[in-house]
Amino acid sequence: MTLLPTSLVGSYAQPDWLIDRAKLAGRFPPRVRAKELWRVEEQYLEQAQDDATLLAIRAQERAGLDVITDGEMRRESYSNHMATALDGVDIDNPGSALDRSGHPNPVPRIAGEIRRTHPIERRDVEFLRANTDRTIKITVPGPFTMSQQAQNDFYPDAEAAAMAYAAAVNAEVKDLFDAGADVVQIDEPYMQARPEPARQYGLAALNAALEGVTGTTAVHLCFGYAAIIHERPEGYSFLPELANCPVDQISIETAQSGLDLGVLRDLTDKTIILGVIDLSDPEVETAETVAGRVRRAFDYLPPEQIVIATDCGMKYLPRDVADGKMAAMAGAARILRA
Repeated sequence: MTLLPTSLVGSYAQPDWLIDRAKLAGRFPPRVRAKELWRVEEQYLEQAQDDATLLAIRAQERAGLDVITDGEMRRESYSNHMATALDGVDIDNPGSALDRSGHPNPVPRIAGEIRRTHPIERRDVEFLRANTDRTIKITVPGPFTMSQQAQNDFYPDAEAAAMAYAAAVNAEVKDLFDAGADVVQIDEPYMQARPEPARQYGLAALNAALEGVTGTTAVHLCFGYAAIIHERPEGYSFLPELANCPVDQISIETAQSGLDLGVLRDLTDKTIILGVIDLSDPEVETAETVAGRVRRAFDYLPPEQIVIATDCGMKYLPRDVADGKMAAMAGAARILRA
């Protein structure tokens, strides 16, 4: 096992020829389908997304990353790719829900029983596995976050909706490991944004999503895309609660927030995916700067329990900046291993 492996949290910068980045930048990540973002005609879109995925894989390999993702090239956002593929969700007549900044957004409307009737990301994993020999990771949105990004017109309460999403995520995660994934990461940013309902039922939904899963799992909590959410709180509102969750790795961001890493005292049994790349700054950090951010964690965890990563996804970055920041991560790992 590589010491201090390097990885993206999930997304890589999508090419300008694939997606309209000006339209993407002017909005929150879509919760419903947003086909208007794609620059490629529908009949050629899958081929174009495959080509973009190959570019993302090669960019990560070239930068020297150890854990490779598909860059989420096929997604309009981290969550809507799966959330709009489930039965019971009316995407033609969307509802409305507040985003984490308090603004209303169109969201999937739960109109019936939420069910996963077919694999959603299995082909994505198979494509990734066929095109790299390195460790691979795939991401899925978490049940609590999907329940917060939906209008519930069917279930008796939000908890029931979250548990229905958990069953769908559980089936998907098991299928992704069967398809060849080495790591499956569940994205749960709304646990940080809405800690009280996360404590009431969100953690139970996450635990249900992990029930019976064999394979290395991760959960990602963040403060939101730096391009969208500019202010960072001083600390996580929901993190120690994950200490007893049956997840192997916990992904947090520390670079932009300058997070007090004392929070890691509560998570000493977990591997920490340590976000050390500031995605709010277009300047590419030096490898030594990144290494210094990683060293702060050594007071709380041994290097064997740390994965070096970006704060959040790189979706909104220019590709040259993303490439430079990935290379800085790999350079930091070489410095620290030495």
